Amino acid sequence: MGSRQRVVLVTGASSGLGEAISHLLAQEGFRVFGTYLPGSLDIPVVTGVEPIELDVDSEESVEHCVDHVRSRAGRIDILVNNAGIMQFGFAEETTMEKAHAVFQTNFFGAVRMINAVLPEMRSRRQGRIVNIGSLAAWVGEPGEAFYSASKRSLASYTETLHHEVWPLGVHVSLVEPGAFKTGILRAALTNSNTIADYDASRESAAKTLRVALKRGHDPRRLAHLILKIVDSPSPRLRYGAGLEAHLLPYLKVLVPQRLFDRIIRRAYGLTKKR
Repeated sequence: MGSRQRVVLVTGASSGLGEAISHLLAQEGFRVFGTYLPGSLDIPVVTGVEPIELDVDSEESVEHCVDHVRSRAGRIDILVNNAGIMQFGFAEETTMEKAHAVFQTNFFGAVRMINAVLPEMRSRRQGRIVNIGSLAAWVGEPGEAFYSASKRSLASYTETLHHEVWPLGVHVSLVEPGAFKTGILRAALTNSNTIADYDASRESAAKTLRVALKRGHDPRRLAHLILKIVDSPSPRLRYGAGLEAHLLPYLKVLVPQRLFDRIIRRAYGLTKKR
């Protein structure tokens, strides 16, 4: 795995974190395939990145994508599962259809991609898989119930897979970013049917999230972390990206729950209604 001629497949590469990851890895000499949604106008135009259509919700699309990369490059050495969607809205307001859509992409989409590349990686006894999770997996952030739940599911699945495939020479890692400057909120699924009791809390939570993303880290910072992971001879299971992603999990474990609750509620401007 020391050669810089490794083949990388990055999902969700048309913007944000995926674009930054694809760009850096291409600059570093990897052969990079970057995916974009079928019918989307946001096709990766990064030099050195070969664009390919992919809908991770579709078994057929996943198989076609992986087969295409193998036909062009012969193999896939590294998979970066970055494709995902954000869903903003309070839990009770969210339809089952939208909740299901979030899990289809954020969790099952990653699983589909992994199942498609693993057989070849196992046969060669080498390969790298990096799943892009979220700090939201650690905290039930108001307004992000199903997004947080999907990322927590991805974290648990990744940990299990990390152990299962290690004896076969395949390394699996999870990256949990904090707030980064991307368009994730602009593209978020939202609820059309809202409940008046949540109006003030929802607006306050949305403001907190908008401010955090506006002040967020440069996506290139996360791209350099991905480069470090794929170049490591023995990558760890979990990596935080951003100062808050390093600190918050420790607070979650060490701080009494009542105090942690107060911190979250204050941060999101939640107050009791009368």
